[in-house]
Amino acid sequence: MPRRKLGQLEAEVLAVLAGADDFLSPGDIAERLEGGTAYTTVNTILFRLLEKNLVERARKGRAYVYRLTADESGLAAERMFGHLRLAHDPSGVLTHFVHGLSPEEEAALRALLDEHRSDA
Repeated sequence: MPRRKLGQLEAEVLAVLAGADDFLSPGDIAERLEGGTAYTTVNTILFRLLEKNLVERARKGRAYVYRLTADESGLAAERMFGHLRLAHDPSGVLTHFVHGLSPEEEAALRALLDEHRSDA
């Protein structure tokens, strides 16, 4: 299995935390990630996310547990905007993005665009 990039691992950890109802330990997070991510790797990712103020941690016994403090959808959108703004051909990026959508995702995007047009 190819190694995942740091940004991808951060996004996966954030997604796990976004789906949790409460604080999670690094071990809990590692179990929920695909690909057998090591506990120490999850710990490193959590420390970086803590430094970025995207998660908070609390003591539970002798260990730390973590939960998301940021809005996951806002973070994902900001990453998407960043890639789009840096692209030489933003229209091409959007074309590839739209062609990669599932039918459900496409319907949701169409509904949002229609709603945006009616608000304008």
